[in-house]
Amino acid sequence: MKKKAQITWLEMKKNKTLYLMMLPFLLFFVTFVVYPVLQAIWYSFTDYNILEPAKFIGLENYKKLILEDTIFIKALQNTFIIAVFVGPFGYILSFLLAWMINELPHWLGTILTVVFYAPSMAGNAVVIFGLIFSNDATGYLNGILLKNGIISEKILWLADKNYILPVVIIVSVWMSLGVGFLSFVAGIKGVDEAQYEAAAIDGIRNRWQELWYVTLPNMKPQLMFGAVMSITSALSVGGVADALVGFPSPGYASHTIVNHLNDYGLIRMEMGRASAIAVLLFLIMIFCNLVFQKFLSKVGT
Repeated sequence: MKKKAQITWLEMKKNKTLYLMMLPFLLFFVTFVVYPVLQAIWYSFTDYNILEPAKFIGLENYKKLILEDTIFIKALQNTFIIAVFVGPFGYILSFLLAWMINELPHWLGTILTVVFYAPSMAGNAVVIFGLIFSNDATGYLNGILLKNGIISEKILWLADKNYILPVVIIVSVWMSLGVGFLSFVAGIKGVDEAQYEAAAIDGIRNRWQELWYVTLPNMKPQLMFGAVMSITSALSVGGVADALVGFPSPGYASHTIVNHLNDYGLIRMEMGRASAIAVLLFLIMIFCNLVFQKFLSKVGT
């Protein structure tokens, strides 16, 4: 162990110029990422309202969340329902669209890349969906359904708790085509054509075999990056529901962990409880990422 540490130190001294170049980033990373995370973990074990000094209370915040807070359990349930649809479906959809774009002429693929990526950049996308799912008869979806006799009266898409969560899932899937989608496009285009030729000589006979044995193994970094982005966005859904139906949603139909975190942190100013919610969400994200890493290790084997 001592010898290994000495080798590491010698390597660092040898590459000290590179480490000096990395220093500004490392300082910002520690200041704005590592330190806040450690601070949140500490505050999760305290009773802290910003105005008074934090008081250590042990696991009390976690006990109240899991055993007493029925709204948190509802938020946890909604978050997992959204994540099950938005995470895997958005991830697979992003990859399939990237794969399809790679088969098209370059000019057409470029246009479609912009079209599919645009929703993740456009803040007014939620406004557009608000018009589509508007509760009155002037809403696009209600208008089409009424005109064609599919329904006899308007549906309260954004007020009826039976419809709110499905609407949020649809909008979230559409807006999930973000940076992960671009990484898939770059990863597929980066595969050496010579590998496909070599695979054909070795017995690969169709596009699905090419995908499994050549394309996917060559873009594992992009797949992992896309998975991290997909899992993070799926588990942190909250703003979409707020923009569509307001806060809190009727019957807490679309209330998520992020909504609950904002409730305690920004409205009630109970930072201890809010920090406990943030830590639990952080642990859930880490667990999901570890599970996907294990699955990804089997791709192409």
